[in-house]
Amino acid sequence: MTAPPDLEGEQEVDLASAWQRIKLRWWLPAVGIVAGALVGLVLALSGGQVWQAETIVYLGQPFAPLGGGQIQSLATNPRTVGEIVRSESAIQAASEATGIPPGKLRASISTKELTAVGQARGINPLMEIAVKASGKLKAEGAADILAERVVENVSLYVTAKVELLKRQVEVSEGQLAAIEARIDAAQKQQDALLRNTSIAPVERLLLSQNLNAVITTADARRSALQDDLFEANQLLNQAENVEKSRVVEEARAVKTTARSSRTSILIGALVGLVVGLIAALVAEPIAARRRYAATGAS
Repeated sequence: MTAPPDLEGEQEVDLASAWQRIKLRWWLPAVGIVAGALVGLVLALSGGQVWQAETIVYLGQPFAPLGGGQIQSLATNPRTVGEIVRSESAIQAASEATGIPPGKLRASISTKELTAVGQARGINPLMEIAVKASGKLKAEGAADILAERVVENVSLYVTAKVELLKRQVEVSEGQLAAIEARIDAAQKQQDALLRNTSIAPVERLLLSQNLNAVITTADARRSALQDDLFEANQLLNQAENVEKSRVVEEARAVKTTARSSRTSILIGALVGLVVGLIAALVAEPIAARRRYAATGAS
């Protein structure tokens, strides 16, 4: 009688033996991958459709005062957006505004940094915030609220800087207007003085020289104020358009599957691969048992 196979010894399969079994039945992992991917796709499609709204936020690139080098802030930390949109206060605010339950909203939020090929992360970042919900307006509302929450939190320094620069521009413009009025008044006085023949020539000359000095001094001050105003406007433009964070694109929702098709396919394929590998490894012991059973029966 044929001796039964050593089933306990077969449980201690070395890597070479396992690889040979997999090579012998390679089609099992292949079938598992295809079947798992199909199952994952079917599950994704059968999960129903929801609305997904995406908004793009520019975090800004803050610089030191007077246009110095870039400084570290919340806007330069790539984890800032994810932490803010998933914070309890942000979730509660979006939930109250849209009616989406907090737990469901928290699970439906995703963030992604948008970078060009070869671009270092955290430099001049664009962030995408996405929210899935059962309704179009709910998804868009939640995404917009979370985006505004991010902008509000990361722009504190730049917002204060913008306000100071605006105040500086207003002061410079006011001083420049006063200087312009002074120069205009002095020029009118000078013209009137030249036409007034009732004043003695010597006295008229002295008054004209005095007015010329006033105009010259005021004109120099006007030039300095114009330079200051030009520089302040440049810094203000930089702060508002480069340094300050803002929502680049407001949320717009489109229909999508409740489960990510790509993720479901990948997970299904991975599970199918694992099942196929296990099947390839245990197929030979099972076949051996059947052969033994058939031999013993005969």
